[in-house]
This record gives sequence, C-alpha cells and structure tokens, in this order.
Amino acid sequence: MEPTESPGVFRHGKELYSRNATPGLRVYGEELRTEQGVEYRHWDPWRSKLAALLLKSGGRFPLPVPHRVLYLGGAHGTTVSHLSDLWPDAQIFVVEKSPTSFAPLLALSRRRTNLLPLLADAQLPERYVADVGVVDFLYQDVAQRGQARIFLENAAASLGERGVGVLMLKVRSVTQARPADQVLNESRAELDQGGLAVVSTTDLAPFSREHVAVRATR
Repeated sequence: MEPTESPGVFRHGKELYSRNATPGLRVYGEELRTEQGVEYRHWDPWRSKLAALLLKSGGRFPLPVPHRVLYLGGAHGTTVSHLSDLWPDAQIFVVEKSPTSFAPLLALSRRRTNLLPLLADAQLPERYVADVGVVDFLYQDVAQRGQARIFLENAAASLGERGVGVLMLKVRSVTQARPADQVLNESRAELDQGGLAVVSTTDLAPFSREHVAVRATR
C-alpha cells in the first residue's frame, strides 16, 4: 500500500484505498484489505465521484487536510465515509434533504463521530449556517438545476478565506437543451462572477458520465 499526494489516500496498483476508521465494517460492500496489521477500504471510483477525480487528475489535485468541511448531498454516505477515514480530526457537516437517504447517513454517523449529518436543503444555507460556521473545504454533489448558484450561496455563507471547493457538476441536471460544454462554460462564468476562482475542471468519464469536477478557491 503506497501513500499518495493526498494525505490519507493510498494506492495499491491502480486502485485507491483509505484507512478504515471502523475496522471490520463496510459501508457500501467495498473490499477490505489488510496490510501490516492495518485495514484499508477500497475507494470505488465507479461509486464515488471524488475517487474518480483523484484518479483522473493523476495526483495533480491533492486533497487538503481541513479542520471543518461542508458536504452538500451526502446521500447514503459512500464518499463521505472515505472522508471520515481521511480526516479523523475534522468536523464534517453533511447536508442531505431526502429522509430516505438521511436514515443510513445518520446510522453511519453513530459509528463515525466526525460526521455531523444535517437534514436540510442545500438551497437554503441560511437554515444551517449557524450550526456549520466557517469551513475550509466545501464539496457539492447535488443533481438539480442551479448547481453553480447553490455552490456560490453556500460558499458565501460558510467558505473561509483561501478555502477550497469542489463542485461535481452534472450537466444534464442543469439542462437537457444545451451542449455539455456550454453548460460547463456558463457555470464556470457564474462562479467567477460570484467571486470564486476556478482552478481546474475535470471530466469524470468513464467513471461518471456527464459529470465534470470543478475545483474553485476563494
């Protein structure tokens, strides 16, 4: 198992792994591998867009080591469980508006105390900003219209100076009518106009079709 440029992320061959914070327990049926008495969880890029980004960027996008994280669109906790492995000392606030998805997320947080789930709508950051406070990493995976606007509003509410953000832009959730490149350019321009500097964009194919990872900073 070899460490990567992202602290807490390991590579075995072409596959990514994180050190399991709850040894013996799986989150989504992932492979567990033990080396020198340490258990690691396979980080599946077909299930996690962040793992896909790390693989596609070839180490050119190392993850930071944040103290506070705001994660929008936690779903059942696949990706956020790996962030829990990576950043055991961070507070990771996870927003999810679906009660069906929130239930397993809440169960996961009982085993991983650095996860702080919030049953809320990412379009309404004013309802949870007092609980979250200032964060240094913002991650959004919300498949609906207005993704760039939602990202900007949450960044304005919570992302601190020199904070880093990643928007997983699902172009077909924005519109079915315009080409994907046009949607990406419009979203990028919206982030720029909103005061965020777009550092890079990465197409996540073949792992996730019609998704582009947009990295931005304050």
